[in-house]
Amino acid sequence: MTAVPMVELWRGGLLESAHLGHAVICGPGGIEAAWGDPAAVIFPRSSCKMIQALPLVESGAADAAGLTQAQLALACASHQGAAIHTQAVAAWLDDLGLAEPDLRCGAHMPNDPEARKGLICSDTAPCQIHNNCSGKHAGFLTLTRHLKAGPEYVDLAHPVQRAVKAAFEEVTDEASPGFGIDGCSAPNFATTVAGLARAMAFFAGADAGGDARARAAARLTRAMAAFPELVAGEGRACTDLMRAMGGRVAVKTGAEAVFVAILPETRRGIALKIVDGATRASEAAITALLVKLGALEAGHPVVARYLTGPQKNWRGIVTGELRLAPGFA
Repeated sequence: MTAVPMVELWRGGLLESAHLGHAVICGPGGIEAAWGDPAAVIFPRSSCKMIQALPLVESGAADAAGLTQAQLALACASHQGAAIHTQAVAAWLDDLGLAEPDLRCGAHMPNDPEARKGLICSDTAPCQIHNNCSGKHAGFLTLTRHLKAGPEYVDLAHPVQRAVKAAFEEVTDEASPGFGIDGCSAPNFATTVAGLARAMAFFAGADAGGDARARAAARLTRAMAAFPELVAGEGRACTDLMRAMGGRVAVKTGAEAVFVAILPETRRGIALKIVDGATRASEAAITALLVKLGALEAGHPVVARYLTGPQKNWRGIVTGELRLAPGFA
């Protein structure tokens, strides 16, 4: 099977662009709906951060370090580098007796407008704490300290990454066919779209009173839903969508147009990948599937923002519209 049309952009009555992809909805009984090829192998990128955080919690490292629910949300975050994010990560590292040089994620300019402006106007260079993955890496460092392992925690053979790979393969229920190096320098293990959806369904059905893995998954899901502003930031789809659903659903994007959702009330997981890497299409597609499953009200303003609202130019003139492709959602 091949990727199928999911999201279209229309302008002047003509189809201008079409975004193809793969998507899977998985429930307690397995795959409930699929578009494209469920067996398509993808890199989940940052959409799988809650999986990468499983060893942090189930090992006991999070409790040994006294991590809060907010810190667990940051461990799953692709944040904006706003003060709310960087101050929290800096304090977390300080609590560990560590500092910014102990991170291995690299530095980039923050995406938060105020933080970016502050650095530019003060002629200050960004540091690794501004990296959108610094919360995840603070989690890696917490686990590293708990395991008494060496400092190069992003190395494939490091105990932290071995634990991440084991957890990843167990919750996807697939042997990963390979890995790539993510933007933050950590290994990113490949899986199928169905495997990623299966993992999200595991998180959705995880029992807070279950075994260590289930308790860890439930805690991470609750943390993401409780702190949407930490998982992404103001103006970001992850934050906007989770707020719109009132903490009932956790969602997470990944680079190159991957998106996942965890729906505990129905024990369903969603995974999708837009093959051309277009963020606008992955945001529209996840919005459509959340509406389809009744998790998001079709009339909520967030739906207009990411799916049904008109496309406007810089003068506010309507220029076109996004549409779902026939046969999708």
